[in-house]
Amino acid sequence: MFERFTGPARDGVQRAQDEARRLRDSHIRPEHLLLGVAGVEGPAAQALAAHALTVEVLRQRLEVLADDGLDPDALATLGIDLEQVRAATEARLGPGALDKLRPPAKPGHIPFSKEAKKTLELAVRESMHLKAGEIGTGHLLLGLLRAGEGPAVQVLVESRIDLSALRAEVTTLMADRAA
Repeated sequence: MFERFTGPARDGVQRAQDEARRLRDSHIRPEHLLLGVAGVEGPAAQALAAHALTVEVLRQRLEVLADDGLDPDALATLGIDLEQVRAATEARLGPGALDKLRPPAKPGHIPFSKEAKKTLELAVRESMHLKAGEIGTGHLLLGLLRAGEGPAVQVLVESRIDLSALRAEVTTLMADRAA
């Protein structure tokens, strides 16, 4: 499948795998692909950077979305101070002890989630629609935008990005590079 991917697009997918491994995720998800293409020079990274969305910024915003779901205010009404629980756990078990609850990533290949496979399929369709001979980072971002849901798109929306405008920017950047 990846034979039509450009070098930077392959690098973006590799970075996505690295992100999944760093987060101890069992699958590569669209949000990992977003981080991957944001970290590789090309139309996707250029368009995202124009909105001040670097890998670091995206990573922070995705981490907020992926928070453990515990509402400190709701727990406080029950007399539970979440920060005290975390501090006590880390004092007893060491820094990052709660992060270690996820099993370590298995070495080797990490499979794509169903949503990431759909993103890749949509990237291929975007490339065909634009009559490109290959699939680049811009197509990967367009595929992600076309999927239209999930944490990757949610972080863009919450960053006040007009998804239609971002789509147009990426398409223009790809056309400029092809010319």
